[in-house]
Amino acid sequence: MDLTDLGSAAILPALLTAVIAYFCGCFNGAVIVSKYILRDDVRTHGSGNAGLTNFYRTFGGPLTLVVILTDVFKAIVAIWVGMFLFRQMIANEVLVVALSKYWAGLFCLLGHMFPCMFHFKGGKGILSGGAIAIMIDWRIALVVWGGFLILAILTRYVSLGSCWAGASFPFATWFVYHNVVITVLGAVIGLLILYMHRGNIKRLLTGTENKFSLHKRK
Repeated sequence: MDLTDLGSAAILPALLTAVIAYFCGCFNGAVIVSKYILRDDVRTHGSGNAGLTNFYRTFGGPLTLVVILTDVFKAIVAIWVGMFLFRQMIANEVLVVALSKYWAGLFCLLGHMFPCMFHFKGGKGILSGGAIAIMIDWRIALVVWGGFLILAILTRYVSLGSCWAGASFPFATWFVYHNVVITVLGAVIGLLILYMHRGNIKRLLTGTENKFSLHKRK
């Protein structure tokens, strides 16, 4: 099946998936844990970002695991919902299933980055994006996570690994699926991640980016 021929059959599952996946993404682990459990919004500390790295640098401790589980679980739920809705209404073909994963993943990331319930100020999408990559295809996850871990470990710049993840995502997508529609969605996801790291990119270029440490800041 050519994805461009789906037409009206894809409208309803696409709309439902977009709405549900977006609101799944809005459940930002760093904001929820810091604001409602620690009573200290992570966005008022450090980089001001509602992501795992800033949460760990600011608070540390076992609640970091709660942030990780929240951001991973919401991505898994969003992908499952997208797959279920598309399968109910459209023939269960490989490209259609892939399309549902990318579509759900995109809107989950939009919810994570721009959560309506937290004044549209969220995280940068790396943890949830990484979970989405794993849900999509192990080969894409291998490229994204492999490069991320190598760069982050060798340089201790988490942001450099994150930029690799965003930049490599559309290329890995094309390598696996060779489909224009899916690759465009992959490119949008990758560009969103790079856009959210624009400040980090600038600091990397000027040599002022902070390196990651296992010890939280005092």
